[in-house]
Amino acid sequence: MAEKSTIQWTDNTVNFWRGCQKVSPGCKYCYMYRNQSYHGIDPKKITRSSDTTFYQALKWKEPKRVFTNSLSDFFLVEADEWRNDAWKVIESTPQHEWQILTKRPELVMDRLPKNWGEGWDQVILGVSVENQDYFYRAHELSLIPASRKFLSIEPLIGPINILTKIEGSRPIDAIDWVIIGGESGNDFGDYRYRKCEIEWIEKIIEDLKAEAPHVKVFVKQLGTYQAKQLKLKDRHAGEINEWPTKLGHIKIREFADSILTGIS
Repeated sequence: MAEKSTIQWTDNTVNFWRGCQKVSPGCKYCYMYRNQSYHGIDPKKITRSSDTTFYQALKWKEPKRVFTNSLSDFFLVEADEWRNDAWKVIESTPQHEWQILTKRPELVMDRLPKNWGEGWDQVILGVSVENQDYFYRAHELSLIPASRKFLSIEPLIGPINILTKIEGSRPIDAIDWVIIGGESGNDFGDYRYRKCEIEWIEKIIEDLKAEAPHVKVFVKQLGTYQAKQLKLKDRHAGEINEWPTKLGHIKIREFADSILTGIS
């Protein structure tokens, strides 16, 4: 049995491969770079995981939310030789909800399995969006066929108009789930943190509730900046019971609707 993930919005993680290249400002203080460097591992080197890790989900009988890849990007060009085997694992485990997140939506269409069709029921496909400049990723995601879709707005490092129209349509209308989180990090050194204002989180939630109520919202953490401002014990500000009463309106942890048995 694999250990339960510490990521609040998933049950377990499966890293079919590890290592990544930074592609945008959200990557600047990447937790994977921090953790891998701490263990003496080159975070830029893309390596396939052991068979034990690669195929572990095949042994899990009970339905789980499974996040892949927390230590890489599922659609990296460098992982092309392993991806078909990863798709086979995902296809063979329809009892799980596979949460596939990327910062490279432009690479997705050419790397979907041949029998993908309009999407597999067990896959919810997502993109990361850190500020307004990268909201175009939501538009690119909206054009990809998928059973369900989500945005990971983490780290949130600038205000976002979640209702933005691109090419005449609102990407949010094609999205089922939005995760929001401030950045965590250190005050000094190579892996710091940037400001995340409560107002930015509030605006996203208010806009969704008013104009896109079909979207489920999950506020994962407020980030280190707010942890210090609010004098919280958890430096990530991810312990929701610690948040002051005045922030009750953003204590929201909803999951996307699932059509899988046992996932709610």
